[in-house]
Amino acid sequence: MAVTIKDVARAAGFSVATVSRVLNGSGPVKPETERRVRDAARQLRFTPNVAARSLTTSRTSTLGVLLPDLHGEFFSEVIRGIDQAAQEAGYHVVVSSSHNDHAEITAALDAMRGRVDGVAIMSPTLDAAQLRADLPSALPVVLLNCADARGEFDVLGIDNRGGAFAMTRHLIALGRQRIAFVCGARGNADAEARLSGYRAALCDARAERRDEWELEGNFVQQSGYEAAHRIMAMSPRPDALFCANDAMAIGALAALREGGLRVPGDVAVAGFDDIPIARYMHPPLTTVRVDIAGLGASAVRTLLHAVGRKNAHERVHETLPTELVIRDSCGAAQLRAGRVS
Repeated sequence: MAVTIKDVARAAGFSVATVSRVLNGSGPVKPETERRVRDAARQLRFTPNVAARSLTTSRTSTLGVLLPDLHGEFFSEVIRGIDQAAQEAGYHVVVSSSHNDHAEITAALDAMRGRVDGVAIMSPTLDAAQLRADLPSALPVVLLNCADARGEFDVLGIDNRGGAFAMTRHLIALGRQRIAFVCGARGNADAEARLSGYRAALCDARAERRDEWELEGNFVQQSGYEAAHRIMAMSPRPDALFCANDAMAIGALAALREGGLRVPGDVAVAGFDDIPIARYMHPPLTTVRVDIAGLGASAVRTLLHAVGRKNAHERVHETLPTELVIRDSCGAAQLRAGRVS
């Protein structure tokens, strides 16, 4: 027969009400009481009836996460931050991907309906009005890196424009005069903000800008690889290549190496995000650092704040700062040592 909460209460030596408070996290208990209850539950291999508990508490202790994709280090870091923060709060996580397709977003949200206490959604192409129509008004939602939806939802974003502006100005300060930019996917809010920052920095410094130096990309390595091959055929050739994310910058490094160009001697390369592998590239990749795992953790804290107030709270609108991480691929180290002409 299945182990019940009464069996746990009997083994731990406490009332069913006390055991319920411990397992549901619904009331204060002494640390020793919690330890004994959890030890008894573990020894008996007790599995809570989530459906029954949610009827009692109106909560499932589960959060939904909807990302554009599950492939790549950026999304892995987001999930890592979400998972760690959720575990610390005693929550489970259900993760799905949307591929930025509205039909898939709707299907995923329908599948989570009634099964989660709140949802974190990352979709830089998302239409907030459509999303609002797809969700019950009482469900806490936090949007990550989405187009402006202020007033509707909690929103956490990244200072994409400021980070791109700072990196472009850094490349100019290093003496780079022809700075090309590999764009992100069209219609993507992050990509548009980063392109805007790049253009604004060139304009502010009165540096040269050419349309052909703005190269099409889609945030994957192959598009960075192809963009680097295109700049190698240009005359005059750009002497710096700023990619809208690290994955494209990594692809560009491979293409430039195959083409026999020196990085950073012939072409400086920079990325955006500071994914874990960036520091281990050859040369190590200069980039704009985003606290990716921190973004995921902040999403969980924001959701739990909303859950605790039954979504009747003042909406959070927060922009996470970025910072430059200067490594060898931009030429700064060689410049300091007097090795770059």
